[in-house]
Amino acid sequence: MGQDAARQVAEQVWTGFGLRLSAMERITHGADQHARLWLAHTVDGDRYAVKLSGGGTPAGLVVTAYLAEQGVPGIAAPLRAVDGRLSVDHDGRRLSVVPWVSDRRALDGPMTAAHWRAYGEVLAAVHAAPVTDELSRLLPAGGAAYPSIVTATRAVAARLCDPDPADPLFAELAAVWSGVADRVGALTGAVERLAVGPAARAGQGVVCHGDPHLGNLLLGADGQVWLIDWDDAVLAPPECDLMFVLGGVLAFAPITPEQQRAVLAGYGTADVDPVRLAWFLAVRALDDLSDWTRQALDADAEAADRDRAARIVRGLVSPVGLVTLADAALRDLDRRS
Repeated sequence: MGQDAARQVAEQVWTGFGLRLSAMERITHGADQHARLWLAHTVDGDRYAVKLSGGGTPAGLVVTAYLAEQGVPGIAAPLRAVDGRLSVDHDGRRLSVVPWVSDRRALDGPMTAAHWRAYGEVLAAVHAAPVTDELSRLLPAGGAAYPSIVTATRAVAARLCDPDPADPLFAELAAVWSGVADRVGALTGAVERLAVGPAARAGQGVVCHGDPHLGNLLLGADGQVWLIDWDDAVLAPPECDLMFVLGGVLAFAPITPEQQRAVLAGYGTADVDPVRLAWFLAVRALDDLSDWTRQALDADAEAADRDRAARIVRGLVSPVGLVTLADAALRDLDRRS
């Protein structure tokens, strides 16, 4: 999306939200291929996150507006357009505006003990928010997409059985998957088995962010944090979010036991079901592994994008990666049974 398109977005922000922008800086980090994000400066010196979303639903905007109204800390409420809506249409995509609350990502650190505790406090407040009828209608159930995730995983595995010798990255990924075939098979079987077994116990259905890793956490002064990017919000048991703390998800940013204790000190009492925790870890592991592998195999993509996706795949199957962690959680269930 070039300067002309960005200029059109700025004009839409003016007509739709009444904000006159003086500059827009494209933000390129993030994994959402269907979204574009800018740091926008107004003529008055204020800063906003301007997002153009081409996928998903507006549920994330509804959730953050509601949570902010409920006084949940660490939530940046979206601006309402001049007609009262939370987004406006721009060439068939949703255009939204949210205050730019911080330049500091948790991934860039450093996170203090106060930040880790605040992280837990934000998750606890989100999970404690009453579920309204509107949220019940808008939000999907966490993990409900597991059948399509299992299907996608098997499709990628089948595709990798016939490597393209002219594509070194293809051959490398085939070797990576071959090395973890037993673990992937165990995860796939467990996801299907537990979905109709103990993991099917509904537990307490609460509002969950759905993707609260450190890449979606911003840091402020005095231990303040903001949880951003609510496009994956769901209704689910708390384990859907807590797995990011108790299981760990990002191979390049593992959470230490000390940091876990700080988060849980902020969260408070957490009655974690180990079966549900393992199930959500396994579903996420398969989803990440199949999706990033598919992106790495895309011959039409830029080489840099393919290489980045391949690095993430290698991280997922590393000793601290999500595939390994999910497999360990399932083995722990077997030992308990």
